[in-house]
Amino acid sequence: MFFKNYQVFVFDEKTGKKHSFTIKSNFFAFAGLVVVGIISLVIFAGYSFTQYAGTKDLRNELKLAENEIEAKDNRLVGILAELEFLREDINRIRQFDNQIKVLVGSKSTAEESNIGGIETDDFKIDMLPLHRQELASRKILSYIRDLKKDSQLEEIAQQDLIVYMNESAQKLASIPSIVPSQGFITSRFGYRMSPFTGTKRMHKGLDIAAATGTKIVAPADGKIVFADRDGAYGLCVEVDHGNGIKTRYAHMSKISAKSGSMIKRGELIGLVGNTGRSTGAHLHYEVMVNGVHTDPLAYIVEH
Repeated sequence: MFFKNYQVFVFDEKTGKKHSFTIKSNFFAFAGLVVVGIISLVIFAGYSFTQYAGTKDLRNELKLAENEIEAKDNRLVGILAELEFLREDINRIRQFDNQIKVLVGSKSTAEESNIGGIETDDFKIDMLPLHRQELASRKILSYIRDLKKDSQLEEIAQQDLIVYMNESAQKLASIPSIVPSQGFITSRFGYRMSPFTGTKRMHKGLDIAAATGTKIVAPADGKIVFADRDGAYGLCVEVDHGNGIKTRYAHMSKISAKSGSMIKRGELIGLVGNTGRSTGAHLHYEVMVNGVHTDPLAYIVEH
């Protein structure tokens, strides 16, 4: 019935005239299409706006999540770096312990921490954040377990060392553990080319270059057993520290200690010089254990 033609009449109350016009059936079809189009457009616009708003919120949430993952990732890398520093500290402590044990005659463990270092290739910035978090988390747990075990073992070793050192206080005071003179090491213990013969010969001590008149002090407690001129050594002092340990100081310009006197660590022995068979002002320093020359640096705590 909606697709028929309709005649419409309009009356004017004042004049009484009548007007009429016809509404064709195709008008209703067109009007219906227009209405449906408008409704569809409104629905589509509403749906599109809702989708756009939802997509925008998802993008914002994704961006926040990525920033949070990146921040956590950076924190994990920072934690690993701190753990690496801690591992190095433990190794330094252990090396110092070993040196002290050498000084007091205790057995040296001579081993580093078994904790592995950080493999930086595993933590490149361009790797997937989630993969890096998983990898870093497993690394951290492994590091923490190793550090805990290692620190416990080191604590036990420290306690044993303290007990031993307390029992060996007198012995420790007789160990030549400090540098006898300030200067630059120019020749170490071991084989070298002789500056006089040009041939390879054993250098039995440590050469410390310093200006003439630089102080030479005792590196440990002991007794002066020789203080005089001694051929190629020039003016020379020899100290007996007990327990089979002796030290010798050669090429001095002046001897301040007297033979037969007792001396304490840090007290003046004499002055650096260039006497005897020497090519320049320096201290030739030797350490002998039971008559056998040994490397003086093995006994020096800091050098």
